[in-house]
Amino acid sequence: MPRARILISLTLAFFVAACGDSSPPETSVATPTNPFFAVSELPYGLPAFDQIRTEHYLPAFDRGMAEEISEVEIIANNPQPATFENTIVAMEYAGQMFDRTDRVFSAMSNANTNDRLQEIETIMAPKFAAHEDAILLNKKLFTRINTLYQARTELGLDAESSRLLERYFTDFVRAGAQLSDEEKIRLREINAELAELSTAFDQNVLNEVNDSAIVVETRDELAGLSENEIESAAAEATARGLEGRYVITLRNTTQQPVLSSLKNRELRRRIQATSVARGTRGNEFDNREIVIGVLTLRAERATLLGYENHAAYIIADRTAGTVAAVNDMLGRLGPRAVANAHREAADLQELINETEAEPFQLAASDWLFYSEILRQQRYDFDADQLKPYFELSRVLQDGVFFFAEQLYGITFEERPNLPVYQEDVRIFEVFDDGEPLGLFIFDPYARDSKNGGAWMNSYVSQSRLFATKAVVANHLNIVKPAEGEATLLTLDEANTLFHEFGHALHGLFSNVTYPRFSGTSVPRDFVEYPSQVHEMWATWPEVLANYAVHYETGEPIPQDLLDRVIAADQFNQGFDQTEYIAAAIVDQAWHQLTADQLPPPEALRDFEKQILVDSGMYYELVPPRYGTTYFSHIMGGYSAGYYSYLWSQVLDADSVKWFEENGGLTRENGDHFRETLLSRGNSVDSMTLFRNFRGADPSIEPLLDRLGLN
Repeated sequence: MPRARILISLTLAFFVAACGDSSPPETSVATPTNPFFAVSELPYGLPAFDQIRTEHYLPAFDRGMAEEISEVEIIANNPQPATFENTIVAMEYAGQMFDRTDRVFSAMSNANTNDRLQEIETIMAPKFAAHEDAILLNKKLFTRINTLYQARTELGLDAESSRLLERYFTDFVRAGAQLSDEEKIRLREINAELAELSTAFDQNVLNEVNDSAIVVETRDELAGLSENEIESAAAEATARGLEGRYVITLRNTTQQPVLSSLKNRELRRRIQATSVARGTRGNEFDNREIVIGVLTLRAERATLLGYENHAAYIIADRTAGTVAAVNDMLGRLGPRAVANAHREAADLQELINETEAEPFQLAASDWLFYSEILRQQRYDFDADQLKPYFELSRVLQDGVFFFAEQLYGITFEERPNLPVYQEDVRIFEVFDDGEPLGLFIFDPYARDSKNGGAWMNSYVSQSRLFATKAVVANHLNIVKPAEGEATLLTLDEANTLFHEFGHALHGLFSNVTYPRFSGTSVPRDFVEYPSQVHEMWATWPEVLANYAVHYETGEPIPQDLLDRVIAADQFNQGFDQTEYIAAAIVDQAWHQLTADQLPPPEALRDFEKQILVDSGMYYELVPPRYGTTYFSHIMGGYSAGYYSYLWSQVLDADSVKWFEENGGLTRENGDHFRETLLSRGNSVDSMTLFRNFRGADPSIEPLLDRLGLN
C-alpha cells in the first residue's frame, strides 16, 4: 500500500475534517465481540493477544476493507478542489481497522501460524491484491494526487509533507495508475495471481521444512552435539510421536548449523542433501512450478509498467538506482570471495588428509565440520567454549539493553502483565531518559508454527499525526533447550540478536509526522544498514564484559579466549561471502530475465546452476545460502533485492569506522546517529541521511578490509 500500516483509531470527525466533506463514510457498527473492531485500549495500542481468536480475522478483514474503500471513495469524489489535507493527509487517515487487523494477522502468519491461518492466507491473498488495486488504480483518486503533484512547488509544504506528496505520486505511478483501462485489467489479474502463488510458496516452505526433518535412530549417531542439543532432538521426536528416536529440524538456509558439530559423516551428508532438495522433491510441497509462475508474472508486469525486467522495476525505487550498479558491485566482490573460498577449501582438504585414517575428498556437507576443527587449531577455541558465556537473558538484558542505555539513554522494564500470543514471548516497556518511548516484544524460540530466520515487525508505528508511539517485535529461531536447561547461544546467534534489535531501534526511535515514513519504512537496500551497524556492539569490549559471563559460575569470558575469537573474525569469510553473493546473483539473474527466457519448471535446478557457472560463482563446495525453491526472501519483499544486505554492509562498515574514530560507545555518538538517521525514517532521502550522519559519501574500502577481500 502507498502508506505504512498503522494502529490508531480513526474517528469520523478526524476523517471528515481531513476530507473537507460533511458526509461520514458508511461503516458497520462495531461490536465488542471482535477485538479488531475497536482500537486496543492496552498501553501503546498493543494488540489484545489474549482476546484475539482465529475466527476474528475474516470478519475484521471484510469490514476493514469495506470501510477503507468507502473512505477512499469519499476522498476521490470530494467535490472540493484537491488540497494536501483533503487528499494526501486524508489517505494517511484511511483504512485503520484493516491496518490493525492486517498487522496482527501478518505477524501471526509468520510467528505462530496454524492450519486455519494458512487457509485464511490462501482465501485472502487475492482479495488483498484486489483491494490494493482498487485504491492504487482508482482513476479519480490519482487525478487528485496528480493535480497536487504538478503544482507541488506552489503549495508551500514543509519538507516532509512535500516528500509525502511525491511518494504518493510515485507509488501510484509504479502501481499502474497511468495505464490504460485494458492494461489495468491485466495488471489486476497479474497481482491477484502473484498473491495466490506467493502465499502458496510461503506455506510450502514452512511445510517442507517440517516434513524434511531428519529422523535419527540412535544417540551414537549424534556424537559431537551438546547434551542440550541431543535432549532437544529427543524432545522433538517425542512431540512427533517418535519416542526413543531423535529429530533434527532444519533451518531455512542451505547449510545447517548442526553440520559444524556432527561427527557422523553419513548423517552430515543426509542432512545436506535433504536441505538442498527442499521444494524439488516432487511432493505436495514442490515449489518449482510456483517459482516459474511468479517469475513469469513479475516479468510480464514489469514490461506492462514500462521496465525492461522486474529487477529494473524494483531497483529504480531503491538507493542503488540501477541494475548496472548492483551488477557492478556483485561482479566486483564475487570473484574475490570465490578465490578466498578456494584457498579455504585447500586448507580444509589438507586437514582431512592429515587427520583422517582414510582421507576423502571434501564435500559441501563437510565444510562446516572441518572449518570448525581448523578454527580450533588456528585460534585454539571452538564454538562450544563460547556458549556458556552467552546465556540468552543475559545477552538480551546485560548486552543488548546495556549498550542501548549507554549509547542512547533508553531503559527497559519487563511487563509480564501484558498479554502475549505464546508463552515464551516477553514484553518490555522502553523509556527514553525516563519518558515512555514504546514497547519491545521479544520472541526468541523456534517452533513448528514459526517461519525460519530472524526478523522484526511493527504492530504500531510512531506518528506525530496520530500521537502514537512504536510497538515493535523481534523474532529469532533459537532451539529451545529441554525444560530447566539454560538457553546458550552461539556467537552468531548473539550477533543476530544485536542485529534484529537494531531494526527494533529504527522503529522505536522514529520521530516523523506521517506514518507513511515511520521507522523501517525505507528502501529495502537501506533498511538492513542500521541493524548491521548495531552488530558492532556484540563484541565491543565494554559491552561484552558486561554480558559475557559464565552462566553457572559468573566468571567473565577469559580475555585470551576473547582475543582469539576476535582474531578469527575473518576466518571462513570466503565461504560466508561466496554463499551469500551466489544467492544474490541468482536472485538478480532470475529477475533480469524476460518471460520468454525462463525455463520450464523441471529445468529450474539446472538453470540455477547455469546462472552460477555463467557468473563465475559456481563452486560445488559452497552452494548458495538459499536455493531458489526455498528462497523466501526473493519470493517476498526482497525480490531482486537480496543484494541489499551487501549494499547495506558498505554503509555499515563505513559507519562502524566512524564510531571507532569518534570514541565508540558514547552518548554523544548515539545521539548523533539517532538524530541524523535513525529517527528520520523515510522522511528524507536515504543517502542524504547517510551523508548527514557520516559527513561524506560511503567508501567500499572499510568493507573490503573487514572481509579480507582487499
